[in-house]
Amino acid sequence: MIVGALASIAIAAYFVLNAFQSNLVFFFSPTQVDAGEAPQNRTFRVGGLVKEGSVKRNNLTVSFVVTDSLKEVPVSYTGILPDLFSEGKGVVAQGQLGNDGHFTASEVLAKHDENYMPPEAQHALDQAEIEKASKSLK
Repeated sequence: MIVGALASIAIAAYFVLNAFQSNLVFFFSPTQVDAGEAPQNRTFRVGGLVKEGSVKRNNLTVSFVVTDSLKEVPVSYTGILPDLFSEGKGVVAQGQLGNDGHFTASEVLAKHDENYMPPEAQHALDQAEIEKASKSLK
C-alpha cells in the first residue's frame, strides 16, 4: 500500500512539473537573442523599445523592430495591438524565433502609462546602456 501511494505521488508530481515546464516562458533581450541565447522553435518573450520608424502595417499584420539600443530583433504580429503601442515606447512580445532570426509574436504587451515599462524590458535596456557605456570608455 505504501509503495502504491508513493508511486501515485510520484506520478502526480511528474504531471504537475511537466505542465509547469511547458507553460514556463522566459524573457530575453535583443542582445541575448542576437547572441544565440534564445531558444529556437520554443515560445519566449523579447522586450525593449519599438524602434522609431520601424512600424509597418499591412491590414492586421504589423512588423516592427524591438531594440535595446545595442541590438535589434525584427518582429511580426497579426492581430490588434494594444492602444498604447507606439514607436519609441516599451514593449514585450511573446512568440517564437524562426531560423531566419525573425520573431513571430503571438502576443504583444505595451506599457500602460508614461511612468511604467515592463520590468524585464527596463532591465534589458539598463543592461544595454551599461554595456554601451563600457564600450565607449575603451
